[in-house]
Parts: sequence; structure tokens; C-alpha cells
Amino acid sequence: MISVLRRVSVSLSISSRPFPPSKLLMDPTNCFGGSERLTALARQLRLYKPPPSTFDQSDDEEKRVEESGGKVVSQVGFVESATPIARRPETFRPKRAAVLVCLFEGDGGDLRVILTKRSSKLSTHSGEISLPGGKTEEGDADDAETATREANEEIGLDPSLVNVVTVLEPFLSKHLLRVIPVIGILSNRIAFNPAPNADEVEAVFDAPLEMFIQDENRSEEEREWMGEKYLIHHFNYETEGKKYVIWGLTAGILIRAASVVYQRPPAFLEQNPKFKVPRVVDKDTCLP
Repeated sequence: MISVLRRVSVSLSISSRPFPPSKLLMDPTNCFGGSERLTALARQLRLYKPPPSTFDQSDDEEKRVEESGGKVVSQVGFVESATPIARRPETFRPKRAAVLVCLFEGDGGDLRVILTKRSSKLSTHSGEISLPGGKTEEGDADDAETATREANEEIGLDPSLVNVVTVLEPFLSKHLLRVIPVIGILSNRIAFNPAPNADEVEAVFDAPLEMFIQDENRSEEEREWMGEKYLIHHFNYETEGKKYVIWGLTAGILIRAASVVYQRPPAFLEQNPKFKVPRVVDKDTCLP
């Protein structure tokens, strides 16, 4: 069972400046409650402004993008601004998705993020680690609604428990799906009783967010695309006797989220790609 059901204790450092001991806020205007530290984190993140995306405007070929099953799975994925692709509204219309980076305080006061393991019964990407999320549906008001709706469908996380505070810059998935990471804070974690959808999710667990900017338990593999080399990061994590490997798109999003939250870069070289998408892109085109 996910550790969000256990009781909170002691200190957390969101940045290099330590925060005071935790006290529950009694301010009736704070509808999400939570500790002073989480409130300070929410204020910090609301000030975050994603950097503008940059694109190579030289390619006018129509771009077709697909993603299996409407879900956002691991595989390769990078910050879109680091991937110079053609962007003409009339030619490049990537499908859009959102994932929820849901943060809460752990038993030791550390900041943790909720993750899922895809069902081993699925025909594609079975058993991979992902963030709750999926494709935007007609009727979704914004990316926050997409991410929280999907989290509710996948793991039973009531959207009313999540205080959405910011979004990060878009990432491109292996199949050129535009993925928007939505950061939310779960202040009342005791109110969350995970109820995974057995058709999609095999397990719900959490991991320390700071792990994704540390060099421990991390490995990398070098890949090449159209003459440009880049790194894929793998994070090994064990909890309650189970081992998980968090990599690709999920790892890339969490590296970025941890960098923003802790206000420092990772302790390793990211080496994002600087490649161009080929001029002819069809439904089978994907990153290696």
C-alpha cells in the first residue's frame, strides 16, 4: 500500500534554505490545509514560469503523431524546447496529453511523488513506470483538468484533494506526443486511499523527488538520432521489497520537476538531444 496513508513527521528542505518545523495551518482561507512547508512550496511554484519553446521553422512537412492507448508511458522523452521540430499551426498539430506530478510530505518530512506501474496484462508498455496521466479529451478545460481527471480514473485520486500550482514546459514523447507536466500538491494525504484501475495499473507507489537530481542509483545509456548523441537516464528504486526502474519520459519529467522544486540542477549531465525530426514523418516515426 502506498505510504501516503502513513502519518507525517519532521523536516523537509525544499531548497537550500531550511524551513521551520511543520505546523498544520488553521487558516480557514487555506482550503487545502497542509503544513507551512507545503504552503511555502505552493507559493514558490506558483511563481514559476516555463521558458518559451523554440522551434526550427524550416520544415513544412505535415507531422502526424500517435501514442499507444491514449496513455503517457515511459520510453524516450525530452523537453520540447530542446528538440527543434517544425511548428507551423497548419502543419504540425501534435496530439496533447498531461501527466500529474503529485507531491506530498513523507514520513521523514521528505518530498515525495506518486508513481504507477502499468498493468502487466496490457499489450503495450506493460509493467512500465509512469506518472498518472493521458491524452486530452474533448471537454477538458485545461491541462490541469486532464491530469487530475486521468489520475482519478487510474488510481482513484479525487481531484478535490490536489492543489494544482503550476505546469512545466511541454515534453515530447517517443511518438511526438506533446506532454504537459502538471504539478499538484496533496496536503491531506490521509484522505487519499489508492484505488488503482486494475485494467491499467498494477501498483501505486511513491518515491523521493530529490532522488531525480542525485547521482545515486542512476545509470545512463547513450543513444544516437540523426547524428546527434543523447542520454537516457534510468533510476533504480526499491520500496517495500519491490524494485522499480524509472526511466525515459517519466525520468526526464521528474528530473525537471525536481530541478524546479529544489532550485538546483541535477548532479549529473543530462545531455538532452539537439536533433531534427526527419522531413518525412508518418504514423510509425518515433524517437529511437
